[in-house]
Amino acid sequence: MKKDKTTASLNIYKVLPKVELHRHLEGSLRIATMLEIAEQHGVTVPPSIVDLSSLVQVQDEEPFTFTNFLEKFKTLRLFYRSPEVIDRITREAIEDAARDNVRYMELRFTPVALSRAEGFPLHDVMAWVCKSTRRAADEFGITVRLIASVNRHESVELAEQVAWLAAGHIEDGILGLDLAGNEAEYPARPFEGIFKEARQSGLKTTVHAGEWGGAQNVGEAIQVFDADRIGHGVRVLEDPSVAALARERGVVFEVCITSNLQSGVVSAVSAHPLAAMLGSGLNATLNTDDPSVSRITLTHEFKLAAEDLGLPFEALKERVLAAARASFLPDAERMLLVAEVESKLARL
Repeated sequence: MKKDKTTASLNIYKVLPKVELHRHLEGSLRIATMLEIAEQHGVTVPPSIVDLSSLVQVQDEEPFTFTNFLEKFKTLRLFYRSPEVIDRITREAIEDAARDNVRYMELRFTPVALSRAEGFPLHDVMAWVCKSTRRAADEFGITVRLIASVNRHESVELAEQVAWLAAGHIEDGILGLDLAGNEAEYPARPFEGIFKEARQSGLKTTVHAGEWGGAQNVGEAIQVFDADRIGHGVRVLEDPSVAALARERGVVFEVCITSNLQSGVVSAVSAHPLAAMLGSGLNATLNTDDPSVSRITLTHEFKLAAEDLGLPFEALKERVLAAARASFLPDAERMLLVAEVESKLARL
């Protein structure tokens, strides 16, 4: 009976036509697919789903720390063994989002991570992801655009290559550049020039900040990087002056509740600052971050926001619209998306 109630509760939120701005391709792999890839390409992993899960998904009994969270990606990087694999994982990530009633998604991917296992050229990897995304979006009836991601713990030279290649793929659906990686131990400042050039080339920008680092990192992302959006940013309220700056600039926050719990940013879901951020006038959206790593869907995150953090259903609808308005789409396409989402929400 408890399971039936849980399913019924999730269905309430699944009917929402959702918009997602922060989902990593590398954190979206299906476990069953990983086992098949391992068998086909000779990747040494545990032979069962249960055992493999402990290597690539955060378990309830594990420590909720950023080091444990990032550790999962070391194993995930073993699986990107061919163009066909990259095509498959891209297709399946988009299919999973469509099944969850996500109507528009900006899927971010890390070309360096996808290229590393077999030494693929970065330009090939980016072309493969663009092509696979177009096909899968058409197949599953969802609009998908891409964000190229670079890691602050990797070299500036690699990031420069990715940014240059991404700018050349704007017409193929890459709309933005993202700075991700270990915020606790690596600074963002070395990448400032790359992000300035990316903006000049027509790319939008988003920066992971205020997750494992404090509010000062959010301030840096806004003032130094002139970021259009902030990945996570949930520690922004630690500094009222940074929060005021974010309100003044209308900066959009890409919030990921379960990820923030599992990576040790918050001590419990009930302690998550999403409601406080909204109450202080900040513009926050709901996202999954890495749905496979966290074993969640976007529907699950909306349920947490409502039932654990107390957001009323109308507030959830407002967050969907906020995400649509904050998309990196060109103005005309963004207006069409907002109108479509408003129409669907009005019918609920």
